[in-house]
Amino acid sequence: MSKKFKLTIELVPKTSWYKNMRKVMKESDWDKLRKQIYAKYDNKCGICGAEERLNCHEIWEYDDQNHVQRLVGFIALCHLCHFVKHIGLAGVLASKGELDYKKVVEHFMKVNQCGISEFEKHKQNAFTQWAERSKHKWKIDLGEYQSLVRDNE
Repeated sequence: MSKKFKLTIELVPKTSWYKNMRKVMKESDWDKLRKQIYAKYDNKCGICGAEERLNCHEIWEYDDQNHVQRLVGFIALCHLCHFVKHIGLAGVLASKGELDYKKVVEHFMKVNQCGISEFEKHKQNAFTQWAERSKHKWKIDLGEYQSLVRDNE
């Protein structure tokens, strides 16, 4: 019954907020990495194909039994696809008048060829999963990207 979407909401557990590669890499190394990712995707959004300013988005896998959050890769995303991934942040920015939330939702529906009820169900499921995951402290596993972490001085 559950539809497989091309563009999905991915909510990072609250206990893992701000634990990302950009924070632990030298700025110059992060710039190099994100430009490599953009080139890998031919400077287009890896989901919808938009040719605009891109964001380098981390792809995480979650081991819900052992509470391990593992970095498995990166993808180039356009502005709207990136806000769908981070729909919670999109809602916060929209409440401050800094983002048009309706455009983010419309983008989800267009990319996934679905209606508002399917979006709402997907969003509800994502937030239910987020609430459960946020009850736990997660071990962050940077996998093959661990070597990119800047040395502590």
